[in-house]
Amino acid sequence: MTTKEEKPQTQAQQDYAQGQEFMKNKETAQAAAAFHNALVGFEQDGDENGIANAADKLGDICFEKKEFAKALSYFERAYEICHRNFDRYSLFSLERKKAKLYEEAGDHQKAINAYVEVIDEYNALRDPQGAVNALETLAGIYLKLTNKEMAADCYRTIASIHKNYKHNNFYKTYMEKAESILAG
Repeated sequence: MTTKEEKPQTQAQQDYAQGQEFMKNKETAQAAAAFHNALVGFEQDGDENGIANAADKLGDICFEKKEFAKALSYFERAYEICHRNFDRYSLFSLERKKAKLYEEAGDHQKAINAYVEVIDEYNALRDPQGAVNALETLAGIYLKLTNKEMAADCYRTIASIHKNYKHNNFYKTYMEKAESILAG
């Protein structure tokens, strides 16, 4: 019986694993340093997947610190690599992060555009709960912009989704929400 020998981890992989441990322990500064070292190592190794993963983690850390421009640049870097490699799941994860980032940064038009894309993807994946959650967020953005008609439209769409699944109480709740927004 032969066993497959595991390749030893590169320094970049070790740094990345260390960064994940720091994140688990809420040691953000140490995690950032470890992920940065991992990113540099992955760049030197020419490991695109590693670069994308490290950039994604650094984006998460910057986003948490409300360093939106920095976070977006890391997310964009990861997005480019995932796009080149046709990694649809990772692309969708990054699209959701970017939508949330635009919302948090107060860039409402970019947030709206991003959430519309996210909703389309949830629909393509046949994930009604994800679509409902994104529509609720989108409605909140429209309310911040005092665009009552669009917010009400989001709630009517949510109601319609619930109606399709025979969730009558939720359907009524969201239709009432839409009506009260327009009445108020």
